[in-house]
Amino acid sequence: MKRVILMALMTTVIGLLPGPALAAEKFFTLVGTTSTDNSGLYEKILPLFTARTGIKVRVVSVGTGRAINIAKNGDADVLLVHHKTSEEKFVAEGYGLKRYDVMYNDFIIVGPENDPANILGLKSVVDGLAQIAATKSFFVSRGDDSGTHKKELSIWKMTGIDAAKASGTWYREAGAGMGATLNTASAMPAYTFSDRGTWLKFENRGGLRLMTESDPLLLNPYGVILINPKRHPHVKAKMGQAFIDWITSPEGQAAIKAYRINGRQAFFPNAKK
Repeated sequence: MKRVILMALMTTVIGLLPGPALAAEKFFTLVGTTSTDNSGLYEKILPLFTARTGIKVRVVSVGTGRAINIAKNGDADVLLVHHKTSEEKFVAEGYGLKRYDVMYNDFIIVGPENDPANILGLKSVVDGLAQIAATKSFFVSRGDDSGTHKKELSIWKMTGIDAAKASGTWYREAGAGMGATLNTASAMPAYTFSDRGTWLKFENRGGLRLMTESDPLLLNPYGVILINPKRHPHVKAKMGQAFIDWITSPEGQAAIKAYRINGRQAFFPNAKK
């Protein structure tokens, strides 16, 4: 009798242990921008990759600056961000193997419907920011070292205005992702600098509307990089490279092209053949 009870207990314990399917689950970690995640793109395309390969993708979404630091520490396998200068530096310093073009969209300026800075329809983003500063109209920056924040700062530099000196007055820094920054701008209301994908997905617009777009300076390219396994031997290089190969393939590029937000294409694939 004791032997029967013991065998039953052992069977129960074994049943609680991870089974072969669970133990063999294949996944890698992708660290990327909040803008890509907030746009809903990952929800659309990652299941297609998993269906094709059996590999799951665990996503960590932060600003580009933090994403790059996470990748440098070896706490991810693949980096997908949108600040080309930083990406190329990441590779040059040996943290990543190679940067691949993936897609692009663009940045825009949105602001209050009453448009206190009178920038609606301006084709020059430099002129738009200059007028916001000249009128001391409220402007909310992400202020989080993201790719969007870096781009915004580079354009402020072109105006010759040091907006950071006005921090806390008409220029506010949210220190947050794109969705939260748009919420802040909507509540104030204020102007802000946004990627188009997140704006298209954003539902709490309040009194905000699109003000400035289509300036070539607003182009927003994304790149994908495998973290260097020689620097971090635990990196899942085969699975990470499988994802890079897929997202830059005709199938992955078609999935990006097919993604729509309210009927509008959110990202434009540009991987080189």
